[in-house]
Amino acid sequence: MIDNNLMNKEILSKAFRLVSLSRFMSELFEIEKSITSKYVHATSKGHEIIQIALGLQLCNFDYLYPYYRDDSILLSIGLQPYDLILQLLAKSKDPFSGGKTYYSHPSLNEDNFPKIPHQSSATGMQAIPATGAAMGLLYKEQVGLSKDNKPIVVCSLGDAACTEGEVSEAFQMAVLKKLPIIYLVQDNEWDISAKSFETRSQDISYYSKGFKGLHSFSIDGTNFKDCYLTVKKALEITREREGPVLIHAKVPLLNHHTSGVRMEWYRDDLEEHYSRDPFPKIKQLLLDNDFTEEQLLEISNEAETLVNQHYSDALNEKDPDIKELHNNIFAPTEVLEEFGNRSPSAKEPTVMVDSALFAIRELLALDKRCLLYGQDVGGRLGGVFREAATLAQQFGDHRVFNTPIQEAFIIGSTAGMSAVGLKPIVEVQFADYIWPGLNQLFSEISRSYYLSNGKWPISMILRVPIGAYGSGGPYHSSSIESIVTNIIGIKVLYPSTGADLKGLMKSAYQDPNPVLILEHKGLYWSKIPGTEGAKTVEPDSDYIIPIGKARNVLKAYETYISSGNSLVIITYGRGVYWSLEAAKFYNGQIEILDLRSLNPLDEELIFGSSKIHGKVIIVTEEPNSSTFSLALAGKIQKNCFEFLDAPIELVGSENTPAIPLNEKLEKAYLPNAEKIKKIISKLLEF
Repeated sequence: MIDNNLMNKEILSKAFRLVSLSRFMSELFEIEKSITSKYVHATSKGHEIIQIALGLQLCNFDYLYPYYRDDSILLSIGLQPYDLILQLLAKSKDPFSGGKTYYSHPSLNEDNFPKIPHQSSATGMQAIPATGAAMGLLYKEQVGLSKDNKPIVVCSLGDAACTEGEVSEAFQMAVLKKLPIIYLVQDNEWDISAKSFETRSQDISYYSKGFKGLHSFSIDGTNFKDCYLTVKKALEITREREGPVLIHAKVPLLNHHTSGVRMEWYRDDLEEHYSRDPFPKIKQLLLDNDFTEEQLLEISNEAETLVNQHYSDALNEKDPDIKELHNNIFAPTEVLEEFGNRSPSAKEPTVMVDSALFAIRELLALDKRCLLYGQDVGGRLGGVFREAATLAQQFGDHRVFNTPIQEAFIIGSTAGMSAVGLKPIVEVQFADYIWPGLNQLFSEISRSYYLSNGKWPISMILRVPIGAYGSGGPYHSSSIESIVTNIIGIKVLYPSTGADLKGLMKSAYQDPNPVLILEHKGLYWSKIPGTEGAKTVEPDSDYIIPIGKARNVLKAYETYISSGNSLVIITYGRGVYWSLEAAKFYNGQIEILDLRSLNPLDEELIFGSSKIHGKVIIVTEEPNSSTFSLALAGKIQKNCFEFLDAPIELVGSENTPAIPLNEKLEKAYLPNAEKIKKIISKLLEF
């Protein structure tokens, strides 16, 4: 990178050139707004100086999380106007997303640039993945996985975005763990149409004082000298691992919020903002350092010519082919076949919760990239279900550790962890607690591979205890599969036995995509009568089950199938055991499929069995209104209609807003074998 001596004329020349490029791009986008405003964009006009002061000092081994107004940062790390304009016009050659996402939403994973993982437009959400990346960098140093350099993370935010709760979660973990991250907060005193005094009681320089250990600087973001030296100091602090840094830079906003929300519609402070225009200031700085007007004009003219040429070149590029629509939904996995010994001899059956514990223990022992964290999983308790018992003692508090009560951070940090090359396993304590983390799961985790055009897959496992057991009541018993299976880009598993849980967890660990494992807590210890089958012999350490393959739990006799007097029950989780109990009364007439994987589905086996039997029951613990089971029924009906001899039946919980605490009410709420038997008899007589 460049010499850190501020008065180096090469640095000043680069800075002026970059400001000029940014200004000409902004002006061109206005001149050509009939074309450039087809897709919404924002520019950095007014913000350029602090952005350039930062970008010029980053190293190619650093990690950068820029925001949608940060095109000057992107130019300053070496990207060209052509690269950015390709994205502005949503062209196929857009190097970041292949035309799938907005201008200045970069994703970059090349050796000669800082690494830029995917982040969404959701305000403030990037703070958690960025902080997760910093947490991962520090962890890699602790376990000897890092190189000699000292990479840092930069997360760019607007001051208005810092009112988001998820930003506070990120700050909390950054100071708790003394993470090597710089939060660059650009404060232009506007949200969209709301001024700062309407929406926050203080700017981030005051708010940040509440986070002990957060080094904070507040500067004029239009003064190149102050910006450059402050960034230099921030980089020294973070590279020396002295803790996180926040830079609060006051800047004017000299352009629209976005091209879709134009400043003339609502701005009443333009004169004051233009009085703080950084362009005349940096121009004067160069003149004061022995540049001539002629030299500056030459730099400016070259910048204008380059921008015009790059715009013309990008305009002539092709739009994406419609065949590109489905590219990069899931990264390919190498686990395609079941492998290893599922039932070793001379072993006693193991409860399901221990099968998971043993799987994670083996993964931690095998791979230093693996770590486990979440609420209460650390050494003192080892998880509220004892699902992590002894792991912190065996592998250390740096690999198995507690987090604050921050579901958003637990989930979203895995994006950053994965970006720096780690393989995190995290836990949300109950399915009911996942809701604060849905924004991260949906906006950041599920879309990273797709919107980065395949550059940033996220390999993570999210464990979620689920289901009604022991009168857990309305906040510890819910089923959530209908929500999470609607998030395209994550895989969702729901095993019903210990062997399946271990084999699928091993597969999920090798999978380059985010995998959510729903684990029914009523099956953890097989204490519920009828669920003894969840206890299985622990498979060997190399046992693995490919994701997306259902299991045939019970087969019907051929005589009943050929006579049209059989049916198939398709289920998962505790539904397997209700179904098995009901099937005892119909010897040989019932086939039971355990899905194991809810996304992707084993459609080949589902449709094949549905066609063979012609009668289908779907059993779920969820209420049946607007659910996964209804969607599955629709799939079967569409693909097997001419083979069906009766309507598809659903058996689920009662349609109430919550699961009641009272034991009798809970029992009445849930499915059971008797309810399933009634539907079986009805279908067989159809």
